[in-house]
Amino acid sequence: MFIEEDVHMESFWVQTAIGAIKIIAMVYDIITMPIYLILQRPWKRRALAKRVKAKIIQQNDTSITYHGVDAPGEMHVKMLQNNINTLERMFNFVTKIHSTKRCIGTRQILSEEDEMQPNGRVFKKFKMGDYMWRNFIETEFAATCFGRGLRELGQQPRQNIVIFAETRAEWLIAAHGCFKQNMPLVTIYATLGDEGIAHGINETEVDMVITSHELLPKFKTVLGITPNVKKIIFMEDQLHKTDVTGFKEGVQIIPFSTVIEKGEKSKMDGCSPTPDDTAIIMYTSGSTGTPKGVLLSHANCIGTMKNFCDIFKIYPDDVLIGFLPLAHVFELLAESVCLLTGVPIGYSTPLTLIDSSSKIMKGCKGDASVLKPTCMTSVPLILDRISKGINAKVNAEAPMKKAFFKFAYQYKTKWVARGFLTPIMDKIIFKKIARLMGGRIRGVMSGGAPLAPDTHEQIQTCLCVEMVQGYGLTETTAGAAVTDKWCMEYGVVGAPSSVNYIRLINWEEGNYRVTNKPYPQGEIVVGGTSVSKGYYKLPGKTGEDFFEEDGQRWFRTGDVGEVHPDGVLKIIDRKKDLVKLQAGEYVSLGKVESELKTCAVVENICVYGDSTKQNTVALIVPNPQALDDIAERQGIKGMEFEELCSSPVMEKAVVHELAEHGKKCKLHRFEIPTAVTLCKDIWTPDMGLVTAAFKLKRKDIQERYKNEISRMYAS
Repeated sequence: MFIEEDVHMESFWVQTAIGAIKIIAMVYDIITMPIYLILQRPWKRRALAKRVKAKIIQQNDTSITYHGVDAPGEMHVKMLQNNINTLERMFNFVTKIHSTKRCIGTRQILSEEDEMQPNGRVFKKFKMGDYMWRNFIETEFAATCFGRGLRELGQQPRQNIVIFAETRAEWLIAAHGCFKQNMPLVTIYATLGDEGIAHGINETEVDMVITSHELLPKFKTVLGITPNVKKIIFMEDQLHKTDVTGFKEGVQIIPFSTVIEKGEKSKMDGCSPTPDDTAIIMYTSGSTGTPKGVLLSHANCIGTMKNFCDIFKIYPDDVLIGFLPLAHVFELLAESVCLLTGVPIGYSTPLTLIDSSSKIMKGCKGDASVLKPTCMTSVPLILDRISKGINAKVNAEAPMKKAFFKFAYQYKTKWVARGFLTPIMDKIIFKKIARLMGGRIRGVMSGGAPLAPDTHEQIQTCLCVEMVQGYGLTETTAGAAVTDKWCMEYGVVGAPSSVNYIRLINWEEGNYRVTNKPYPQGEIVVGGTSVSKGYYKLPGKTGEDFFEEDGQRWFRTGDVGEVHPDGVLKIIDRKKDLVKLQAGEYVSLGKVESELKTCAVVENICVYGDSTKQNTVALIVPNPQALDDIAERQGIKGMEFEELCSSPVMEKAVVHELAEHGKKCKLHRFEIPTAVTLCKDIWTPDMGLVTAAFKLKRKDIQERYKNEISRMYAS
């Protein structure tokens, strides 16, 4: 009783204090409104947000086609004027312009030391120094030498070469070395298992592979199933000497620096590619089966770079922090745009990104704190985690702090929706959160999958950034549609990019038609310069997914979208994710998963729908801390994570959490899972349950958990 009285009194004082703050804020708003109106001119921002961004260029009862209306930007025009039509020409061009400006940087690792944890365990941590930089001339020279070094080792123009390494400066140097010699670069995700690696190597018939110190040991087994490989080049480690013993006899293991040294002495000429030559064979992450190699030409890559340049305004002091996989076309072209526009790239890893990252020694700063980047690329998975981290930190605060943060958040979102900025509130509250990433981040671009509207709003609000969301696939070289900095709507992916067309075509089975009201809906088909030539050695699949029309290349995405009156696209479904339940309702599994992923207890989720049943069920990888919090509310104490996952009481509690969260996200009752299984194992690419880009492999998940799915429906 006393406790309840204390909580009630505490709540009363918190509410009273927040009420007083609201009155002060209202007075402040009345006094400062004329100043903000003059300085910020919010009506201009609202007008830019609402302007028409795409026009209809073709329309009938079965399809409708849109093209962007904005004129090409300054850098786009420069690329046309200087005939920059290949990645080789691009790098040569920018080296002349930026010459001695910082280009790519790597953080020094001074030592690796044992650090005792509070629980008595010992972890190895890095003691780190500053960033070491190469300027544009040095970077271009290193790439030239690397390309020549490959030729000296026997690699020929138009002969495929595999790169299998984590994101780092040498990755980009190697890539541009290959582009200068017209060698198609085969990119394979560093998280793939042995079979996936072997598939990419064998299908492309390479005899030379570029890898890294950390990944080289994988080839002790992989070489047994890749008979063509004769040479492996490895990027060295800063601290440790690489063990090159124990590999298959007859295979040469060569340091990266040795290849550059060979190139420095070489008199070999370059072999310039044409725009139609293949720059990259990029293996998709294979969410529906074996990874497919997508053929991306130099023209495809340059097309998407023009798209990106038309969206971003570049400032002289901009810096990008690079940590996403360069084996993904989105990151590779984002970094290529940085090269093109003179933006230095400082490399990082998820293990060293921020001060609290797992490999950063106590007292040492994370990469973001040292680099102080202004721009970053990200994917929804990472942004969802940042969002949950912010929520967890706020919820752990005292009631007054928590209530003040909630007030500040609502205050800011209210004024931003009206076209205003909130510099005072940003300085008092939100800039402290932004310091996690160095304190200077102004722009974040998200790609790879649709971003949940709640996450989009929270990241943009709390990190004080311009949040740009792009839509594209490997098959469209990451280019298709993109929002701009003025966008005030969440959950959309923007208008068609400057060199692309977006077409909607009727999908009768899902009742998506271009004649639907209030907005035309249908399967998204992308056309334009960035559309790939097709799949490597898969003519049947290429013919199924790609087609030519009036000299234009088109790709059927399998995604379903709607276009709003201002020409902005919204992804609303995916053909392969649509399930019709017993009562006739259609459920978009991907949409439901996207919304429920923002629930605190959900680390990952796969929703399953059986067309003979009236409800959906879900397999959930729970967040351990959030699961503990729920257990405490249920009066459960002293249970380990595995025991909590097996508890029927916890399953029911999580179902309740999902139901409450689903209502907030405006999901229909039939969309929200009525039973769950809490999975003890984290889904990784090595398990074969998610792709290298961490997209769900539904069939594999359903096969692995078929007994659990049967149990959930039986209950």
